[in-house]
Amino acid sequence: MTTQSDTSHQGGASPSGAEPSWGPPSSTALQEPVAPPTAAPRSGEPKQPFFHRVWRGRPEDPRWVRPAFLALLVATGLLYLYNLSASGYANSFYSAAVQAGSQSWKALFFGSLDSANAITVDKPPASLWPMALSVRIFGLNSWAILVPEVLMGVATVGVLYGALRRRFSPAAGLIAGAVLALTPVAALMFRFNNPDAMLALLMTVTIYCVVRALEDGRTKWLVWAGVAVGFAFLAKTLQAFLILPPLAVVYAVCAPVRLRKRFAQLGLSAVAMVVAGGWWVAIVELWPASSRPYIGGSQNNSFLELTFGYNGLGRINGDETGSVGGGGGGGTGQWGETGWNRMFNSEIGSQIAWLLPAALILFVAGIVLTRKARRTDLTRSSFLAWGGALLMTAIIFSYMAGIFHQYYTVALAPYIAAVVGMGATVLWEERSKVWASLTLAGAVTATAAWGYVLLNRTPTYLPWLKWLVLIGGLVGALGLIFAARLGRQLALAAVGLSFVASVAGPTAYTLSTVNTGHTGSIVTAGPAGASMMGGRGGPGGGMRGGFPGGGNTRGQNQQGGNGTTQQGGGMGRPPTGGTGGFPGQNQQGNGNTQGQNQQGGMPGGGAMGEGGMGGGGVGGLLNGATVSSAAKKLLETNAGDYTWAAAAVGSQNSASYQLATGKPVMAIGGFNGTDPSPTLAQFKKYVTDGKIHYFISGGGMGGGMGGGNSSSTTSTSSQISSWVTANFKKVTVGSATFYDLTQPTK
Repeated sequence: MTTQSDTSHQGGASPSGAEPSWGPPSSTALQEPVAPPTAAPRSGEPKQPFFHRVWRGRPEDPRWVRPAFLALLVATGLLYLYNLSASGYANSFYSAAVQAGSQSWKALFFGSLDSANAITVDKPPASLWPMALSVRIFGLNSWAILVPEVLMGVATVGVLYGALRRRFSPAAGLIAGAVLALTPVAALMFRFNNPDAMLALLMTVTIYCVVRALEDGRTKWLVWAGVAVGFAFLAKTLQAFLILPPLAVVYAVCAPVRLRKRFAQLGLSAVAMVVAGGWWVAIVELWPASSRPYIGGSQNNSFLELTFGYNGLGRINGDETGSVGGGGGGGTGQWGETGWNRMFNSEIGSQIAWLLPAALILFVAGIVLTRKARRTDLTRSSFLAWGGALLMTAIIFSYMAGIFHQYYTVALAPYIAAVVGMGATVLWEERSKVWASLTLAGAVTATAAWGYVLLNRTPTYLPWLKWLVLIGGLVGALGLIFAARLGRQLALAAVGLSFVASVAGPTAYTLSTVNTGHTGSIVTAGPAGASMMGGRGGPGGGMRGGFPGGGNTRGQNQQGGNGTTQQGGGMGRPPTGGTGGFPGQNQQGNGNTQGQNQQGGMPGGGAMGEGGMGGGGVGGLLNGATVSSAAKKLLETNAGDYTWAAAAVGSQNSASYQLATGKPVMAIGGFNGTDPSPTLAQFKKYVTDGKIHYFISGGGMGGGMGGGNSSSTTSTSSQISSWVTANFKKVTVGSATFYDLTQPTK
């Protein structure tokens, strides 16, 4: 016998009575927050085997539910594992830190770039830990680095399903999970080794825990939400806090407990967050600076400075000391246009915005549907939690003037998917009401029309698909308008056609993404030309003066660097041959990087201190350098006699050689070559003590470029480079230049 609570959770009978329900049956039923029923085995019944319970799921569920959920997880995993090794070391910056952490527990704890612990990455290290442990077990290879990221993607889909399935229905969870898995930027970042995969997973876990707490006001779930945010902070610092304001307000207003208790619970959650994220910060700040690595990305060797400066307010206002420069603040800047439409423009739209119009429409519809519900209504709270996180993050992303990359938008993917899953199933249950069916049809129409626009931005990629999306979406939307009057078969056909038309575009871009290797610091999803950074460099150049718009540079007719690379270039695979430059699709050339209509270029050739970037041009800044077998052999010779086999300006440059040789390579100046580490005096002492064998010419921004807002930080790596080139023997191996620090010329 089905109780009222069971019916409210499962969705009850549909208005037409034609088919099983997909969500809450009506606005009146939505007024009571209902925890999902738990099925206890009847007395005397034998306990089912574990695998039977896994396959069958909840006894009250239709038999198709759990197999469909497991199929979703398996399909997501297989999709993300496909062609995984094509990305090689992916972002060599983080792969070098992973390698270091697999060799040294100290490097693992601090997130050092090399096992000798010279300097850290410019983020906290939590996202590196799973990868480093994997490499410890399985050895250094692409799969060992990237499979943990894939598993995070599968876990995110699973958590999202669980969050929506509890209050809404299995269909809501399956729709949301599929939308998330097929989002192009999600397929990109859950196969890449940047911190964003862990961040997206932990943010999804955070909202799941908050919604669980909203069910009955249990403190433990709010505390767990605080723990999740704390660990997310250790993945990507303050970005983890973007969703805190809407979640805190939703709980303070909607939780089914007394007001005083609500605030006390929020206080406990804040304490849990500080403890979960603050223990590592406290250890680092209290640890003597002389016996730990320098904090990369900071100018004063302070993680707190890094957190609130370069990785904090600097990302908002563009004032990022030691960075390559901020954005335009309401216009066009080095990191693209800012403004209300940023998530829809040619730089970002194809990455994340396929179902964003539908999500906004369905979010408003969900709030309207529950407008008369009581304060503690869980359906409305769910819309506010997921929708609030979506709006807050999208607004910050749209107006932040500092460093912004397209792949940051993966943070929006779970929120968009959740709102779409909730809104679609709730409106479907209300489809007998004209406004609900029209709104659902309007969301599908908007998605089809917007999909046509996005697909039209790459006119040579599957040119027929945009018409199928548009026509299929319009036909499906028409069917949804009359779904309450159609029979079961026609109604389900309209639903199926609408869903296929809505996800066809992002699915095509996702398949293109998994079929292509992505490397370097800045990567984008989709086919060539799908995401073109704007700025003064023109469509193909993301930053002024010719910096690239993406690590898999989608510009056309682009040339730069030495050697031909795959999309993303630089460090796609264990480095072999040539000296890397700016990446692109089939790029060739020397020194300057030129995009379509792009001007400025960056100087190439020559060592730092000799008037150029050296060692393959700007490739040393964003994408590292490839390493010839002769250069690899040179660095490996007698490497065990030195603390560092070599030193190089810029982390990407040093990472390339470290990954190729397996030996520690010091990154002078950190990522950009602009951090004041080591000083010239410290470097001279390292050389005098016989700790560094070679100096690798080129890389970074430290030599004569400015590269930030501090002339003193620029001069540190420049001074080291000038001192080396003036005092030590030059060794040329192929197109690469080294200086033997054991053979002074004077």
